[in-house]
Amino acid sequence: MEYERITRGIRVSVQPRFSLAQSDPAEGRFVFMYHVLMENEGAVPAQLLFRHWRIHEAGGVDSEVDGEGVVGEQPLLMPGTKHEYQSFCILRSPVGFMEGYFTFVHDDGEEFQVEVPRFPLSAPWPAPSDDDEVMN
Repeated sequence: MEYERITRGIRVSVQPRFSLAQSDPAEGRFVFMYHVLMENEGAVPAQLLFRHWRIHEAGGVDSEVDGEGVVGEQPLLMPGTKHEYQSFCILRSPVGFMEGYFTFVHDDGEEFQVEVPRFPLSAPWPAPSDDDEVMN
């Protein structure tokens, strides 16, 4: 399933999935991959500067992640262009969710936040025995 939000002409789409191959449920290690697509549907260039993630696990465990760019890049999105990347997070529980925002800047120096929609992280339970990757 895909989760999507548009803020100030920047469309952000996220597709999460559980990775059984990289997880170890018996040890409380649940790995979730996510694919992010950012598209500039506006009329002016925008460059991604920072990311901010809020990660919530079952049982009320919350964490936050801040950093420059995404996977080592600070892409410049010209009107009509896109940037995509994949990343992951590790939870100690089989369910949770992520949400957050990206900080972008326009040519004139104006910074603005682009919302990332909340998306669920959910491992199938009981775990499948034959599938390496399970799409959520």
